[in-house]
Amino acid sequence: MGILSRSPTYSRRSEDNGMKLLATALFSVTLAFSLVYLFHLCGSLRLASLPQNLLRSIAISNRHSDIAAPVHAIDISKIWVPSNPKGAERLPAGIIASESDLYLRRLWGTLKDLKKKPRYLVTFTVGYKQRHNIDACVKKFSDNFTIVLFHYDGRTSEWDDEFEWSNNVIHISVQKQTKWWYAKRFLYPDIVARYDYIFMWDEDLGVDHFDAEEYINMVKKHGLEISQPGLDPEKVCTWQITKKREHVEVHKFVEIMAPVFSRDAWRCVWHMIQNDLVHGWGLDFALRRCVEEPAYEKIGIVDTQWIVHQLIPSLGSQEKEEGGKSPGQGDRCYMEWAMFERRVDEAEKEYFKSLQVQTSSNSTTLH
Repeated sequence: MGILSRSPTYSRRSEDNGMKLLATALFSVTLAFSLVYLFHLCGSLRLASLPQNLLRSIAISNRHSDIAAPVHAIDISKIWVPSNPKGAERLPAGIIASESDLYLRRLWGTLKDLKKKPRYLVTFTVGYKQRHNIDACVKKFSDNFTIVLFHYDGRTSEWDDEFEWSNNVIHISVQKQTKWWYAKRFLYPDIVARYDYIFMWDEDLGVDHFDAEEYINMVKKHGLEISQPGLDPEKVCTWQITKKREHVEVHKFVEIMAPVFSRDAWRCVWHMIQNDLVHGWGLDFALRRCVEEPAYEKIGIVDTQWIVHQLIPSLGSQEKEEGGKSPGQGDRCYMEWAMFERRVDEAEKEYFKSLQVQTSSNSTTLH
C-alpha cells in the first residue's frame, strides 16, 4: 500500500493562501485603527463649526432625546407670524413667496435663465377651427407679452405642428368651458401679479387695425384701469357704445368680449367672478365697482386701436342642440345674468345692514 504525501505544488499553494490571509488581517487591523482615529478626530470638532441649517435639524431631532441641543440653535416651533398668508403662519416672513408668474423656465443651467420678463399677459379661449385667426392675433403681440391659450376643444398638439410660436406659449386644455371658467381657476391674482395688464380675449377678433404696444401706450396715457379696443362701426355690436368713434382717442364703457384689466383692477374683478356662473353676463355693469371713483374716468374704449368682432359661435357648437336651439341661444346666459345681479343686490343689502347694526351698537355703548 502506498503512502499519501503532499506534492510540492500543493505546498506552494498553501503558503500563498497563508500570505493572503495574513495580508488581509493586517489590512483589516490598519483600517480599524484608522476608523477609530477618525472617529475621535471628528468627535473633537465643535458643533459650532457645522452649518446652521444642520444645527437646526439636530436641534429638532434631539428635542425629545437625551442628547443636549446646542444652546444657540433655533427652535422653529416658536415661529408664528399672524401677518403671513393664511396657512403659512409657521414660516418666517422672509421665506414667503406669495406671488408667482407664468414665465417659462429652463430645467438646466444657472438660475438666471430669463432673458426677458414679459410685462403683459394675453389669454385667448380657442378651438382648433379658429387657429388661423389666432395665428394672426398672436403675431400682433411682441415678446413683451406672455400668451396663454385656453383650449375648449381638447386639441393642443396640432398647434405645435402648424405654428412655430406655439412652442413658446402656454396651453391649458379643459373641454367645453368658457374664458371666465378658465380665468377663475387659472388666473388667480397672485399668480398673474407680475403683469401690468391682462388681456382676456375671445377667438373671433379681427386685428388688422390693432397694435398692442400702441394700445398699452394709450391705456397708460388716459389712466384706464379697465378697457377694450373699439369695435368696427360697420359690424353688428351687442352694445352700440362699444363701436369705434372717429376723431377721439378713447370713450367710456367696456364690454366683456375683449377686456383688458390693470393688475389692481383684475384683483378685484377676479373676486367678483362667481365660481358657478361661467358666461360672465352682467359683469359689464359691475366693473365700475373695481376702480376708484370717478369710475367713468378709469373705464373706457380705445378708439385709435380697433378690432372686428367676427361673430363666430364656435364655442356654442361644442354642445348638442336642446329643444331646437343651439346652446348659444339658450336661457343659461340670461339665467346667470339674473342670478349675478340678485347676488350683488343681496350682498349690498347685507353690507349696509351690518353697518346699521354696528352704528346702533356704537350709539348704545356711548349712551
